[in-house]
Amino acid sequence: MKKAIIIFSGGLDSVCTTIHLQSRFELYAITFSYGQKANQEITLAKYFAKILKLKEHKIVNIGFMKGLYEKTNALTNSTMKIPSKFDYSVVVPIRNAVFLSIASAWAFSKNAQLVAYGAHKGDQRYPDCRPSFSRLIEQAFNEGEIDGIKDGLRKKIRVWTPFIAGLSKSDLLKIGYRRLGDEIFKTWSCYADTKIHCGRCESCNNRKAAFLNSRINDKTKYRIKLV
Repeated sequence: MKKAIIIFSGGLDSVCTTIHLQSRFELYAITFSYGQKANQEITLAKYFAKILKLKEHKIVNIGFMKGLYEKTNALTNSTMKIPSKFDYSVVVPIRNAVFLSIASAWAFSKNAQLVAYGAHKGDQRYPDCRPSFSRLIEQAFNEGEIDGIKDGLRKKIRVWTPFIAGLSKSDLLKIGYRRLGDEIFKTWSCYADTKIHCGRCESCNNRKAAFLNSRINDKTKYRIKLV
């Protein structure tokens, strides 16, 4: 079976993307601690890596990124309020480029042929989630290892997302729910530093909307339940 590296946050999108790929790839998961407020996702990434019986799971600490982002980002800066609707303050500067660089280094070492992350059709407002970005960074990574690829020492990688396949958050949710059942409600979406979903932030609201659109009764515990 071919190998793939999956960027794995323990969130709804990454868990469901993993399930979507699992029948076709031997999966190696990588989770990043980058100074995010939502550190609960690290705990749940460990949990779901075991539940899904992934081949290997690495947790990489790049907490120094929080300092580089300074006071520009609501997901890492403790003084900034997390918005309930999309605002550019929740776009972490080239976060996926940083994640993909590290994940792809591992992929080349593992001779994996796919590097995946859970960007979907609903993420079009995030520049580093769009298929155009994924294709360009894939081209750059392969160019960076072109001699090893030509010599047969490395395998060419493909950077893949559900967005590229035309899948929405609701599509992913249905895939994950069929496999996990009520375990799906343990995935983590919230941007806040809390033990249960705040129910207020943009990510919680996107999660609620996905369950609503999928016609799956949302049993996630929220502090605030209304969309």
